[in-house]
Amino acid sequence: MERPDYHHSIHGLRAAEWNALGAADNPFTRYEFLAALEHSHCVGRGSGWEPRYLTWRDARGLAAAAAAFVKTHSFAWARGYERHGRRYYPKLTLAAPFTPATGPRLLVRADLDRDELAARMLGELERYAASHGLSGVHALFLDEPARAACARRGWLLRRDCQFHWTNRGYTSFEHYLDTFTAEKRKKARRERRRVAEAGVRFETRLGGELDEALLDRIYALHRDTFLRHGHEPYLARAFFSEAARTMPESLMVKLALRGRTVVAAAIFFVSAHTLFGRYWGAAADYHSLHFEACYHQGIEFCIERRIECFEPGTQGEHKVSRGFEPAITWSAHYIADPEFRAAIGEYLEREGAAVEAYALEVQGHVPYRGRRSLGRLA
Repeated sequence: MERPDYHHSIHGLRAAEWNALGAADNPFTRYEFLAALEHSHCVGRGSGWEPRYLTWRDARGLAAAAAAFVKTHSFAWARGYERHGRRYYPKLTLAAPFTPATGPRLLVRADLDRDELAARMLGELERYAASHGLSGVHALFLDEPARAACARRGWLLRRDCQFHWTNRGYTSFEHYLDTFTAEKRKKARRERRRVAEAGVRFETRLGGELDEALLDRIYALHRDTFLRHGHEPYLARAFFSEAARTMPESLMVKLALRGRTVVAAAIFFVSAHTLFGRYWGAAADYHSLHFEACYHQGIEFCIERRIECFEPGTQGEHKVSRGFEPAITWSAHYIADPEFRAAIGEYLEREGAAVEAYALEVQGHVPYRGRRSLGRLA
């Protein structure tokens, strides 16, 4: 095994080798996604996300890799460091930029010992942080293998709660609604009826079916949602053109139309087993349109395509009444400063207990008959 190497651009690597490590199983770890972020200047110098792709090679080629980024943006923990005259930024982050979705963070070729290579990568990231004056390493939205590897390494684990939907073999949306209580079923049908009565219909377009004029319209709607919250979108317009071209089967948009006019759009990414809701925007305020475009349409898509899980993004208890259930997500943190490591560790213990209690409490409000549990709270 050769010595580890760091790359400041994904273009120092080959797409086939990167994706062969398992990155292709998740749209946000694919070479094409990372390349689109670079080409559109969403990551790179001056963006707050500076790539440091970690790789190991052996005689057969690329053996292991991790998409790491030096981060310089503000965060609540940074203020605690500043109050004690210390610096939190820059730090090293393992993540899919701008994407709060669980996925693989430590990529290892299938013929190699995953646990051994994962431990090597984590140790190397710790060394890199120390030698470059970084405050620590933060691995976000971890899949189970990465979470377990970080735990074995002694990194601090943090829990959070999202709301996910699980496909239990439904044959249609009505079959799915049959599992609701009568009151919640009536509410869901009423939401969908209001959108239809407003004259709004939906079309599904994959990336290869989106031309530049349509992408302009979709981006303008999505950008308006961000501007209403006081800032520009995280992803540039050019990103969507490249994603539609290089990963057409992974980008999906639900278009809401009145007549021939696109009045709203919801943007999703798709893997073989998970649908990820990302962005949305609307030209006008139609009753229940947000719920229909972002949730009901996504669920219907999963049922039609037999997709197992739907992750609609962060926050939003309003998702619960529409069939999404609490799911614990994980991050892991290597804190170089031992004093802050101890303090943060104590805080995360208290926070984690509160997150678990919250998830269990919310589970009691799902719309299903019998209030069944997903088993996703562990």
